[in-house]
Amino acid sequence: MTNLTSDITHHAALDARMVKAVRGIRLLSLASWPAAAQAPFLEGYARGRPVLPEIDYPKLDFAEARRELDQIALAADASHPLGAYLRESVRSWDIAAQLLESLGASAVTAHSIALFGQPNETLPGNGPTAREAARHFIDIANDLDHELLAPEEQIPVSATALQLQLQGDLDDFFGSRVIAVELDPELIAKAAAGATRIRLRQGAAFSDYDRRQLLQHEALVHSLTALNGREQVHLPSLALSSPRVTATQEGLATFAEQITGSIDIERMKRISLRIEAVAMALDGADFIEVFGYFIDAGQNPTESFSSAQRVFRGVPTGGGAAFTKDTVYLRGLVGVHTFFRRSLQQDRLRLCRRLFAGKMTLDDVKSFEPLFESGVLAAPRWLPHWVSRANGLAGVLAFSLFANRIRLDQISETE
Repeated sequence: MTNLTSDITHHAALDARMVKAVRGIRLLSLASWPAAAQAPFLEGYARGRPVLPEIDYPKLDFAEARRELDQIALAADASHPLGAYLRESVRSWDIAAQLLESLGASAVTAHSIALFGQPNETLPGNGPTAREAARHFIDIANDLDHELLAPEEQIPVSATALQLQLQGDLDDFFGSRVIAVELDPELIAKAAAGATRIRLRQGAAFSDYDRRQLLQHEALVHSLTALNGREQVHLPSLALSSPRVTATQEGLATFAEQITGSIDIERMKRISLRIEAVAMALDGADFIEVFGYFIDAGQNPTESFSSAQRVFRGVPTGGGAAFTKDTVYLRGLVGVHTFFRRSLQQDRLRLCRRLFAGKMTLDDVKSFEPLFESGVLAAPRWLPHWVSRANGLAGVLAFSLFANRIRLDQISETE
């Protein structure tokens, strides 16, 4: 058993207080639209007279929780890895609380940008903006011939069939029923994941790629890191989806899709369309215009509504406001991909495995190194196969590092 020093016990106690304080700050569930909003809009659209949805949000007051968070931040030592983590986490939760207190107002946009950024911010490494990268993937997807899809990739899979398939995949992985897959008729999104439950929208149609993406992205990253976070006796907040970890979580989950061959260009297009849609809304497009953008991009009305409501969660639907969470996917993917390659270069692939020990940022996993080494933080109980097999992971990353040195413009098309 690890002997804890006074600084560890002090910050562990603060972390326990934070977990209790943020219990009601459920950002995504409180900001999301009710399923009942969909049918009236689609009926109006079918008649050629769509009407802007009006969403009644709850009136929330997190003053008591925010006062407690302030006290936790004051008591945390910013020079200590755990103290710095707590202060940054407190700030993130406080902004989330302010966002939820502003639901339905345009003020949500500023809080959302503070948490998740916006489409015109550059990607890591002084690259293009997220919006520019999104347009790149949209153009590539539009140029590809859909007839290149294999026949099995074009067969729709019912939610019921996918539930059975995915449940079998998860039971095989864990060796028992650890995560339950359920059908939810009230879900607007096609799928949602918690620590021990994955919900699929009842009646939705899925593809074979969806099955693999849900397994690798939702189950073996989002759910798995929550489960591993619950194993952290001294830092239970690592089981929580703090807004500050969103970019790393979504980047890691999308990277998992990539490295396992579970992602397809249509998935990249969907991610990219959402980024462009956020930018459109910030530029003044209303819900109907954003919905039409998804329709024009090839999504059916039901999926277009689901995609558009993601952009307008918590904000007025008349334009000029947006919930910007979807901008983190490409930024997170670039950040995580770079982190994995750099870890290989520095012979520190253990950091990549430790990312699964709970929900944390890339900076957290580096600053937590001495805490992992001392046993204060536990190694992840469960790991996806692609992470646990270090040789295979190293092989993929090594080629990626080498390929970066090749100049495509210096290679003739016949080579």
